[in-house]
Amino acid sequence: MVVRSLLTRVVGAGVLAAVLLVVSTALAIWYTARQDARPPSDAIVVLGSAQYNGVPSSIFEARLEHALALYEQGVAPVIVTVGGKAAGDQFTEAEAGRDYLTAAGVPADALLPVQEGVDTLESMRAVGAAFRERGWGSAVLVTDPWHAMRAERMAEDAGIDAESSPTRQGPAVQTRATQLRYILRETAAYLLYRVTGESVAGAPGIG
Repeated sequence: MVVRSLLTRVVGAGVLAAVLLVVSTALAIWYTARQDARPPSDAIVVLGSAQYNGVPSSIFEARLEHALALYEQGVAPVIVTVGGKAAGDQFTEAEAGRDYLTAAGVPADALLPVQEGVDTLESMRAVGAAFRERGWGSAVLVTDPWHAMRAERMAEDAGIDAESSPTRQGPAVQTRATQLRYILRETAAYLLYRVTGESVAGAPGIG
């Protein structure tokens, strides 16, 4: 009986600790999503999302428009677009983002496409390498609000002093149900990354 009681308490404590970890992570994601940091930086980094034959999806377009606004406010002299391409695609996400911003009037020498990465982790590692080559150290990340905390962590692990300025437009922030779904997915993805060091390819903003 004593052993059984002890095991029950240990299991109960473990379950409680797991629940608290999940809840605290979800709350941290929610809190980070509501922050908007715009310090002077070496570059603005736009996390890629789906593109269709070179045309950014609505999620990607919202990020690009926000990055454009930050650039026009003088937050950084360069916008880095990042992201590779899926099998069969003609354009990378980085190319689609660069072309969109070029059409919006951003000079070519103020744009740096980093055409690597099928998920956030690969993309941030590629951006980290590009930063080291140029002697850059700081960045403002532009992505969806719920993605910001994991993107910051991955950027920092790639050697970048990163803060985030999430977009407030686009499908990822339209309804409370959508927001809850993204928070739950990001909570799982963030915890998996912290435990294993691996990323998750999935819905836009989740990979």
